Amino acid sequence: GDWDFWTDWKDRRLWVTVVPIVADTFPAAVQAFAWGRYRVPWGATVCVLGLLFGEWVNRYFNFWGWTYFPVNFVFPPQLVPSAILLDVVLLLSNSYTFTAVAGAMGWGLIFYPSNWPVIGPLHVPVEYNGMMMTLADLQGYHYVRTGTPEYIRMVEKGTLRTFGKDVAP
Repeated sequence: GDWDFWTDWKDRRLWVTVVPIVADTFPAAVQAFAWGRYRVPWGATVCVLGLLFGEWVNRYFNFWGWTYFPVNFVFPPQLVPSAILLDVVLLLSNSYTFTAVAGAMGWGLIFYPSNWPVIGPLHVPVEYNGMMMTLADLQGYHYVRTGTPEYIRMVEKGTLRTFGKDVAP
């Protein structure tokens, strides 16, 4: 969804909870099929590599090719470390139940640390016209998107939740 497209929406709350939960289901299904039918322990990794290839093609041709929106503002998440962890848990445990519990938990827990080297520089605070905001929010202000609900940007003016706990008025 939108939390995975735009860097100014890749926040520390919704992006790290919505994207791993949604992105875990299809690799887990491919992993179960590959392990159950062929006993190969890399179903989730191959699935995620195919997904990332498709996402990069989509981001390049749709965002850069049609609208000239910079690709480094709409990059997909790093899912490969999570998929490798899921495959390793299945390989070592040989149990679908343990993989569903421990592997899925590991998938979600390693998601944010594996994406932090890419996301971290965009969370740097900057002052712009007397407002404190993140670099990602500044990108969102300069590259206005027609389909974005701008009322969210007004409610979270400057996304102060980046520096504190909750959204501050």
